[in-house]
Amino acid sequence: MSDKSSIAAAPPLRYITVADAILEQLRLWGVQRIYGVVGDAIFGLMDAIAKQEAISFIAVKHESVAALMASAEAKLTGRLGVCAAHMGPGLANLMNGLGDAFLDKAPVLAITGQAPLNKIGTSCKQFINQQQMVQAVSSYSELIVHPDTIYESLVQALQTSVSSKTVSHLSIPMDVFALTTTLKPIMMQPAAVSTVGPSMIRNSLQLMKSARRPILLVGGKARAHSAAIQTVAEQWGCGIVLSYGASGTVPDSHPYMLHGLGEGGNPNVAGLFMQADVVLALETTWWPEGLVPHQAQVVHIASDPVSLGVSMRMAAGLTGDITEILFNLMEELEPFVPDPDWIRQIKECKQTWYVQNDTERNQATSPLHPASIIKAVEQHIAEDAVIALDEGDSTLWFLRNFRAISQRVLLSERWRTMGAGLPAAIAAKLSSPEKQVICISGDGGIGMVMADLLTAVKYRLPIVVIVFNNGTLQMERDKMLMKGLQPEGTELTNPDFAKVAEACGWNACQIETVAQLETALQQSLSGSKPVLLDVRTANIPHPDFKS
Repeated sequence: MSDKSSIAAAPPLRYITVADAILEQLRLWGVQRIYGVVGDAIFGLMDAIAKQEAISFIAVKHESVAALMASAEAKLTGRLGVCAAHMGPGLANLMNGLGDAFLDKAPVLAITGQAPLNKIGTSCKQFINQQQMVQAVSSYSELIVHPDTIYESLVQALQTSVSSKTVSHLSIPMDVFALTTTLKPIMMQPAAVSTVGPSMIRNSLQLMKSARRPILLVGGKARAHSAAIQTVAEQWGCGIVLSYGASGTVPDSHPYMLHGLGEGGNPNVAGLFMQADVVLALETTWWPEGLVPHQAQVVHIASDPVSLGVSMRMAAGLTGDITEILFNLMEELEPFVPDPDWIRQIKECKQTWYVQNDTERNQATSPLHPASIIKAVEQHIAEDAVIALDEGDSTLWFLRNFRAISQRVLLSERWRTMGAGLPAAIAAKLSSPEKQVICISGDGGIGMVMADLLTAVKYRLPIVVIVFNNGTLQMERDKMLMKGLQPEGTELTNPDFAKVAEACGWNACQIETVAQLETALQQSLSGSKPVLLDVRTANIPHPDFKS
């Protein structure tokens, strides 16, 4: 007979609720916070969050803001951003921020409640097929109906978001959060990095070495490779042009740095860009029709293979480890001799724009010229500051006039939603508390999200918000006039923004001169409270939209 005492007792089963399992799995993937608004369909999740400390819940005033914050955190850190909301209208309100993450390729997970299991498919209040609702702005969406599926479905959502830089969504019936499972979490697997074959590099180099008028078009996601980009530009003798919103990727002081292409960019770049015979497009799909050369050979480099060839016809494509790709290019380009006449044209284009732009930036008017506001911000913020831009006229004035060193810019690049600036600034300060965070917004954009001024106070976040206050939706007004249309609906009824901010617990003041703005910036950027500067801004049409 066997000795029963020698047989080890089986360990007791571990029972864990679905809500706790979600938090356990998210912790393994490095999630530190969840943005959202409480609703009864996610009470189970909220109870679990309250009973632990590893993951914080950031309570905001509107679900759209929660999703925009998750998107901004993902853009800034490269890590997964997470938001949560009630079923039905809660998810509907998330959609704006999820659209931003989806189009800008930011890894975001949305968790929403759903009707109880026995009410799914009925006339239960607020019930709707949430998988159908979110389909247009997500790459994965699933309804959880059994506790034993939570880990597998959640990890599939996480892997989809992280690997494909996209939005995933889980819809969880309110009674499922309290159900238990005995399964265990799934460890995060390292992402596979594709390697670049010698033949791929060889084909691209042949094109690059044939160039006499090369241009390097750089996207904001390439900022981690700034030093390598500058070396490639110097070896290849090319102008560096920024795609929309890529300010800070390469220092503006670099001799080959020509600023942006298209809206808010250097107006002289398009003429030079149209002459290019070979374009190296790095981590960008920005290819604005009418401003790009039709006959140029395009070498497209992207870490995400899905992005290759999007918007542009490429002659060669490279995907994989960007560091490895740029290193190989630098090695092989070293003997290349740039065309001195092309270098001369690049430098002339840069210098011509600097002279024109200085005239624009140095206007000391009251109300303030938009360019003078941007110049004052530029001269007072840290080199590693994070700048959150709202959508609208203020963003284009920033992109046109800000001479970056290495500041990080957050914006709604393709979704282009108004109201994105304040949520992005709050998320940036939570993610990088050691950095200065500045939000630049128009009066229309800040008006959409003013309730979340209270969120910055609740979490004691010393951000600075600069409001371009001119009483109008300037971009929409100017575009209508440019098209020969009569503007309607563009005049704004604004509150006293400074008083509203003060009522929410902010420091705030109205600004009417450049001197006042400079003094306020000096005092605000090192303070311990959030600050709103209500800047009286002149109604000046942006040069891109002059009638």
